[in-house]
Amino acid sequence: MSGFTNARGYAIGEISRRTGVNIETVRYYERINIMPKPDRTAGGNRQYNYDQLKRLSFIKTSRELGFSIDEIRTLLEMVDQQDFTCGEVHDLTIGHLASVREKIKGLRKLEKALVSMAAECSQGEVPDCPILTTLFEPR
Repeated sequence: MSGFTNARGYAIGEISRRTGVNIETVRYYERINIMPKPDRTAGGNRQYNYDQLKRLSFIKTSRELGFSIDEIRTLLEMVDQQDFTCGEVHDLTIGHLASVREKIKGLRKLEKALVSMAAECSQGEVPDCPILTTLFEPR
């Protein structure tokens, strides 16, 4: 697949296939205004250009890295307005990294609790289960 498009542009199905973004998600991104609305054919079909394809790829990659919609919106506004420094993008990324590290910390705590609960279980055939008992305990 080449990076170039012909004069007709990309249909929504094609842009979806090329980026791996679900068609309904592409429409959602348009509704929340992080993806510009594409031109329409005479028949009313969406026709995306190469810049829109690149933008959708940017959004998808950013989502895969865990950036929130608001963080992506901020990055895109910076790019659209050509009003950013590499330092500002770095700061936003470092802030996101701190958030990811907090989530990892929480997941490790969750993992430790689940390991402990599973270790208490004898996996026997009786209906008395220490895992369920633990889950029912008021905190």
